[in-house]
Amino acid sequence: MDTFLQQIINGLTLGSIYALVALGYTMVYGILGLINFAHGEVVMIGALTALAVIKPLAGAGLPGPLALLAGAAVAILVCMALGFAIERVAYRPLRHAPRLAPLITAIGVSMVLQQLAMIIWGRNYHSFPALLPATPRELGGAQITDLQIMIVVVAILMMAGLALLVNRTRLGRAMRATAENPEIAGLMGVDANHIIALTFVIGSALAAVAGVMVSANYGIAHYNMGFILGLKAFTAAVLGGIGNLAGAMFGGILLGLIEALGAGYIGDLTGGFLGSDYQDVFAFFVLIVVLIFRPSGLMGEKVSERA
Repeated sequence: MDTFLQQIINGLTLGSIYALVALGYTMVYGILGLINFAHGEVVMIGALTALAVIKPLAGAGLPGPLALLAGAAVAILVCMALGFAIERVAYRPLRHAPRLAPLITAIGVSMVLQQLAMIIWGRNYHSFPALLPATPRELGGAQITDLQIMIVVVAILMMAGLALLVNRTRLGRAMRATAENPEIAGLMGVDANHIIALTFVIGSALAAVAGVMVSANYGIAHYNMGFILGLKAFTAAVLGGIGNLAGAMFGGILLGLIEALGAGYIGDLTGGFLGSDYQDVFAFFVLIVVLIFRPSGLMGEKVSERA
């Protein structure tokens, strides 16, 4: 039972990160029908930017939580500007092009951001300093750290805030109208270009927070870290039902739990042969099963909530 609870804690921590990144995918898809494969690289830029701010501040003696907050704030601003630039330069000119053109562009933007990050930060792995107390707390026989608590709580607050924004505000109503029909929304006074740009900006802000979370959780940051993370978050979005905000949240949490429980239990049953090094196998195997039996995802796609 202790092992089960420990894997649940680990899965919720990982799933919270996946959910935040998956929301960026599902928001853009909901409005444009576009898979923004550069979104994982925005997460990476957020992590490395935060690290560039945190290291000198922590070295100057600033308390760890304040250094982490300052790094996250700068990362959010940088990623918001990056998301706006990506939409304006790479995707807006191709909005009415055949569907394959934006897809290729997204892959190209991903590669450009990776190479740019490699030029700025180098090829080496960068260690992320421990900014919060590392002493674990006992919880029903399992252990949980302050960092894990922070990740889950911040993710829940951000997901709740996004849900309120989309469903209870004027901006959210405009986002949902644009997702439903941009031309009709324009006739009602909604500036579709402005709303789409804001969607990219909001998704990039979530990606920045996720980048700080994943780097702090694993203790490293790297120019190529966004590739697999982006694929997994895309998997989470498809698993829950891409285009559906609640589906992205559910899919992210579920994927994190699947990976943690698969690595913990199946790894033990196979003598470690299918342990944590093979946790990606569990995630993508579940995705294949879902796509075969329920292609729209576990929660389907609700058009009214596609923003």
